[in-house]
Amino acid sequence: MPGPTVQQLFDLSGKAALVTGGTGYLGTAISQTLAEAGASVVISSRERTRAQAAAAQLPRSGGATHYGAELDHMDEDSLKAGFGEALECAGKIDILINNGHEADGHDLTSVSSEQFSRQLGNATGYFLLARMLHDHVVDRGAAGNVILLGSMYGLVASYPDAYADVCPASPIAYHTLKGGLLHMTRHLAVYWARDDVRVNCLSPGPFPKDEAPAAMVERLCTKSPMGRMGLPHELKGAVLLLASDAGSYITGQNIVVDGGWTAW
Repeated sequence: MPGPTVQQLFDLSGKAALVTGGTGYLGTAISQTLAEAGASVVISSRERTRAQAAAAQLPRSGGATHYGAELDHMDEDSLKAGFGEALECAGKIDILINNGHEADGHDLTSVSSEQFSRQLGNATGYFLLARMLHDHVVDRGAAGNVILLGSMYGLVASYPDAYADVCPASPIAYHTLKGGLLHMTRHLAVYWARDDVRVNCLSPGPFPKDEAPAAMVERLCTKSPMGRMGLPHELKGAVLLLASDAGSYITGQNIVVDGGWTAW
């Protein structure tokens, strides 16, 4: 018997997704992907009005409705309130994209113990939200889907000469955080597979913002097999694969979108 068509597999109509940090550089592309595929999207930000403004810009495929919610994933009380607000808005959550990130630019020469520990708190927030999604879908008797945002720097070290004399080195706490998220992905995936909750990691490579130091970006281009940086829309295919039924037999995996960086 033939299975679902490609169009059916990638269709997110009737699904509701929560994207943390959905107003940011990559978060915007992720939110657009889910909306374009038919999902109702709840964008979260530490500022509700900013989240609502971003949600209002999303396409409404098939009549889906989008929402903005206030959520700080570094604060447990805010996590609980924000997830509750997302449920109140959308009625349910099927897909969670843990994309929000509180950054700290201190490198290995200057980061304090407090700053290092604070950076690792991003992982705590990811886990707590993932558990909320898991418990919510299990209570509903529904399938669930969690995507954690990793990084190529969770897999490989940075090149010191790409940053030397231009800006601080890539933060050591960031590398530690992203490496940990890869194993969190595997751990949650095997424990939650029988509950019909998939957990995967999406690891972007070099996707610098426009304000990144030009000299650093130029050096990074020489480290990439493709010789260029990534563009936000180039994450869309991987996001949709993991978020949709097209990836229904994929769990515990890390999809790397890096222009071949980690293939050297």
